Amino acid sequence: MGNNNNAAVVSAAFEQLKAAAQQKWEQLHSKPLILVGAATCGRAAGALSLLEEVQTELQKLQLEANVLEVGCMGHCYAEPVMVIYNEGFPTICYGYVKEGVGARIIRDYLTEGDPGIEFALAAIEPNDFFPTFQDFPRGVYENKIVMEQCGFIDPRDIDHYIATGGYSALVKALETTPEETIETVKASGLRGRGGAGFPTGVKWETCRSSAGDQKYVICNADEGDPGAFMDRTILESNPHLLIEGLAIAARATGAEKGYVYIRAEYPLAVERVALAVQTAKEKGLLGESILGSDFNFNIELFQGSGAFVCGEETALIASMEGQPGIPRHRPPFPAISGLWGQPTVINNVKSLSYVPHIINRGAEWFRSNGTEKSPGTAIFALAGKVVNTGLAEVPMSTTLRELIFDVGSGIANGKNFKAVQIGGPSGGCLPEEAMDTPIDFDSLTKAGAMMGSGGMVVLDEDDCMVEIARFFLDFTQKESCGKCTFCRLGTKHMLDILERITKGQGKPEDIDMLMELASKVKEGSLCNLGKTAPNPVLSTLKYFRAEYEAHINEGRCPSLMCKDLIAYYILPDKCERSCDACVGSCPVEAIYDNEDRIKVINQEKCVKCDSCMVACPPQYKAVIKVSPPYKVTEMDQERGKK
Repeated sequence: MGNNNNAAVVSAAFEQLKAAAQQKWEQLHSKPLILVGAATCGRAAGALSLLEEVQTELQKLQLEANVLEVGCMGHCYAEPVMVIYNEGFPTICYGYVKEGVGARIIRDYLTEGDPGIEFALAAIEPNDFFPTFQDFPRGVYENKIVMEQCGFIDPRDIDHYIATGGYSALVKALETTPEETIETVKASGLRGRGGAGFPTGVKWETCRSSAGDQKYVICNADEGDPGAFMDRTILESNPHLLIEGLAIAARATGAEKGYVYIRAEYPLAVERVALAVQTAKEKGLLGESILGSDFNFNIELFQGSGAFVCGEETALIASMEGQPGIPRHRPPFPAISGLWGQPTVINNVKSLSYVPHIINRGAEWFRSNGTEKSPGTAIFALAGKVVNTGLAEVPMSTTLRELIFDVGSGIANGKNFKAVQIGGPSGGCLPEEAMDTPIDFDSLTKAGAMMGSGGMVVLDEDDCMVEIARFFLDFTQKESCGKCTFCRLGTKHMLDILERITKGQGKPEDIDMLMELASKVKEGSLCNLGKTAPNPVLSTLKYFRAEYEAHINEGRCPSLMCKDLIAYYILPDKCERSCDACVGSCPVEAIYDNEDRIKVINQEKCVKCDSCMVACPPQYKAVIKVSPPYKVTEMDQERGKK
């Protein structure tokens, strides 16, 4: 492939596409514009019904307005979300738009000029229209780069992407040399957002300088971390950003073939990426002689089968070649010998999605965010016991405390914060004293966790850290490919020990054994799945050792989470005889009346599902959950015998 393009031809071809897209964009905004977030999170909350309700109300009132199905802007906690552009008013975002609310907002706002502030989350931009109604409070912490257009454009319409600046970075890459593109990416300091944090530009440079009959670029969209949904949201909300980044990577490395490796469990993302590839081809932005240049590039989708280990790049390559998804020894690295033995660049969805912004705005602009060694922003999926679950894109160096308590609005249900599990199933659990740790690759590793791909599970006082470690180790143990003895057997032995501890059968020597096994697994595993699998155990032992000791030495779960170490009882002096709420809620009929009509729980039948405690009216609070020693046992049993 040559390096010289006719810049005038490329520019003219793109300007024609851009002019048509901008005209379409202006026409779209010539009427009131209603956006409904319909990514997976929105659909789960009823967004498709909201879309139908809005369109029905507009027809009923004979109002002219444009309605768009868009992606997710990150406020997953407030789904369904609706945004309305209406001339003369600030752009308003509405949250929790349940059945009937959407129609009311449309009716009051578009016919009577009442924007329905009581249903609004915030104005999208700062404004003077409502003096006490400001932008999202979390906006002072966020800096959206990759997510800038997520939730504001129709991901199925390529013209929306082009009209808002899309594909202009590809044009720049076509008008300069591949070497200049690589130098820009290197100068930006962009590090891989899939977890490893390897410098993206160095990987591209290595691939370009490697000899091969054919070169490949692959987007790793095999997102499989529990609690992580960053890549899925980008693919569902702005797939052309990824397509453009992948095309620039291909231009820079000399590849003419690209793949998006995406898990089949993401059907909406698969559908939208496939459509994006098709429409990009139709516009001449993919295929042969792109925009009249000498650059040829085609993309195919490859659907993975959900094996977590295939997130590791050599295992991903093996699965694409029709072999078991098992990691290979490195070196040689894929950039030298990858798919079919040819030089191959593999980048994460987020890594590639930063590239168009870097090419357009420059390396120094990107470095103006974050830290010297970790420039740019990071996208996190806030899940678990946090008030505002969803996605947040913040500059590197933002602290965990700011992300959880300011962006995420703290812990749900008035509970106390206990820990945050960060970095996916192989990440670490960090306690309150680590909350001022800045978010960057090095600081999180030093604290005992890791950046990972951006999954973050917030835990509260009701979470047992021994059980949390067991849960995540159970996941990684099952997802191990089995190639390495230490990973295959070592994680199984660790899991067996943790399961015994959570059942009250632990031994004092178990803690030392866990530490020794963790060390061996880390040293003897080939890929990062095995090397990092012990992290949840090691971090919880480091920060929450007392909980392990309580389970082992006292047979007690301080957090009342481990089912084998807890029991439910009904306090006789608080039980209201005429109330049968707990009886009706029990799925195994373990609750009965004694002769005094006091409710008693049959401990042999109880499955410890928590239903009785939830069902008990708050004014009584008669159901309690306890761990040994059971102070109410004898009293309850005596009552039950009558």
